[in-house]
Amino acid sequence: MNTQLKPTLGTLHLWGIAVGLVISGEYFGWSYGWGVAGTLGFLVTSLMVATMYTCFIFSFTELTTAIPHAGGPFAYSRRAFGEKGGLIAGLATLIEFVFAPPAIALAIGAYLNVQFPALDPKHAAVGAYIVFMGLNILGVKLAATFELVVCVLAVAELLVFMGVVAPAFSFSNFALNGWAGADAFGAPAIAGMFAAIPFAIWFFLAIEGAAMAAEEAKDPKRTIPKAYISGILTLVLLAMGVMFFAGGVGDWRSLSNINDPLPQAMKTVVGDSSGWLHMLVWIGLFGLVASFHGIILGYSRQFFALARAGYLPASLARLSRFQTPHRAIIAGGLIGIAAIYSDGLINLGGMTLTAAMITMAVFGAIVMYIMSMLSLFKLRRAEPNLPRSFRAPGYPLVPAIALALAAVCLVAMAWFNALIGLIFLVFMALGFIYFLLTGQLRADAPVDAMLTGR
Repeated sequence: MNTQLKPTLGTLHLWGIAVGLVISGEYFGWSYGWGVAGTLGFLVTSLMVATMYTCFIFSFTELTTAIPHAGGPFAYSRRAFGEKGGLIAGLATLIEFVFAPPAIALAIGAYLNVQFPALDPKHAAVGAYIVFMGLNILGVKLAATFELVVCVLAVAELLVFMGVVAPAFSFSNFALNGWAGADAFGAPAIAGMFAAIPFAIWFFLAIEGAAMAAEEAKDPKRTIPKAYISGILTLVLLAMGVMFFAGGVGDWRSLSNINDPLPQAMKTVVGDSSGWLHMLVWIGLFGLVASFHGIILGYSRQFFALARAGYLPASLARLSRFQTPHRAIIAGGLIGIAAIYSDGLINLGGMTLTAAMITMAVFGAIVMYIMSMLSLFKLRRAEPNLPRSFRAPGYPLVPAIALALAAVCLVAMAWFNALIGLIFLVFMALGFIYFLLTGQLRADAPVDAMLTGR
């Protein structure tokens, strides 16, 4: 059975994947943070999370270039901590990348609903799955080129949005009632800032997914650092710009807890019938499509890597005639479509389905970030001679900052999102039970030196 991916991607493709995976976070999701922290409280949270991600990416790049493997964090953690370490990181990454797409698909549906009010957003979301799973199956070079094009369009559209609304921007609008939940003395509510962490993480969630294209990258030791570092700088600037301009054009409270804050913010400036508004809706879809399409690529490579190593059924590691893991693509899509229609089956404690999916994805991401930073420290000690073409700057301080802030985020999320956290633990426990029952799969799997170092 052929389980080797082909290296076809250059620096621009990888930048497009890294930024494209995340760019939808600039279009929606983050405004839920305003609902619990206010604009100023959420700004503090966002700056803390931006610091965590910047330190994380500068550290994570060392692992990606030293161990260019489709499993990404799964591969680093297994090499550092053995099979169980790989299991924790692999399952957490899989949960992140399987539950982020339904949230994005629902946002695509919400954007289309602005143009076509009769269209059910859930039906549009399922349609998006079918189209972009098909595109991913047709080949990684085609998929990555499409990703680059829609990513560039999405970045350009965010710049257009900021330019169009800038004349109406007022900092007093942004700051008015900016500390949600302030006490009787006007002191900001610290609890709201911590509760907003998942939505600040959504600004940057999944940038690490480019690591899962490492096996398909040309000269990964050179191209990946360029893509990652330029990618995180691009995203920090866009996140801060979009948040400021959207919050300063009117009453920001009308934009919190909705899936289409940018069109609604622009509507207050240019009106319902402006061509600018319709352009934002249509081109804005590119941002959502870029992330949705890119994360499908990411989850499929995680399914593929876990199956190839014997952690999941081997059939998920089969490649199509286009050299893509088609069964893995379809498996993740079926789970995502089921999640879209799950809101009537469980009580989410008043949380919207989109917010719940974001929170679930963030739980997976934070656990994976912690495992990745621990792997970096362990491999520095255990394998000092491992070839490292890129070394984390400021080691050990920079990765320690990323690790500490990730731990703070995990504790805060568990405190404020106990139900979603419990569901996350159930998924992890089910994965562990399957792991215990399928030792023969790993014994029969082909030897992979990148996972063991031997």
